[in-house]
Amino acid sequence: MSFGVFLAVLGAAFLHALWNALVKTGTSRAQAMAIVSVSEIAIGLAVSAARPLPAGPVLWWLAASGAFHLIYKTCLTYAYDHGDLSRVYPLARGTAPLAVLIVGALALGEAVSATEAAGIAILGAGILLLASGVVRSGESARLLPFALGAAVGTAGYTIVDGFGARAAGDAPGYVGWLFVIDGLSFLALMAVLRGRAALPPPSRARARDWVNGFVGGAASYAAYAIAVWAMTLAPIPLVAALRETSILFAVLIGWLAFGERMGGAKWLSVALIAGGVALTRL
Repeated sequence: MSFGVFLAVLGAAFLHALWNALVKTGTSRAQAMAIVSVSEIAIGLAVSAARPLPAGPVLWWLAASGAFHLIYKTCLTYAYDHGDLSRVYPLARGTAPLAVLIVGALALGEAVSATEAAGIAILGAGILLLASGVVRSGESARLLPFALGAAVGTAGYTIVDGFGARAAGDAPGYVGWLFVIDGLSFLALMAVLRGRAALPPPSRARARDWVNGFVGGAASYAAYAIAVWAMTLAPIPLVAALRETSILFAVLIGWLAFGERMGGAKWLSVALIAGGVALTRL
């Protein structure tokens, strides 16, 4: 992986943590995610308007990715109803690099070096340590199945989109169409599960939520377009691992912006994450 791609993926990691933090600022997590989805649809249509319709195998990649993204966003929404950003986010993202490494290496022929594999393993250990305080600190265990469900979605769409973007030959356009599918499917599912209460209110009193949602949608598109583009140039497991350094940014945002507690275990996990990233660069 070149240094330029490395820096781009780190930037994408920050943007990903940012839009998740914006979802946590709303009074209703479902409504906040719905507003982000509305903005994703608008951004996706704007990006894709000048591009040809996807065809052939790309359609299958997009369909599979849309399903995994729906699992991810739905589980993440419910997880945030029960836990802090600095707990939910690590669980939702932390197991994905290891899952992608195993599937990518064993089933998809995505080889990484021994040093890179060690870096990914240490990175994953640090992230999981960060999330281990759920039981010790007496937080709601109800967040666990939803956060782990989001992790399954993350691993699934990471692998699918890496190959889908390569098949499409146009990472920004691929992500644009994906955002349209993702946004529409999430809004439809939330309408079924939660009714009108899950849909974003149009009133001016919620103007701040709409602004945050559209900023979050823009950050979400930029973050993922960069990550998918990087997967067309570098091994998917390596990009997936580096992208999860967003955990560092999420922990800092949770600490500084939301006043979430930072104990010794959290700081140790931060050190492990940093060490894992360093190993991937050797």
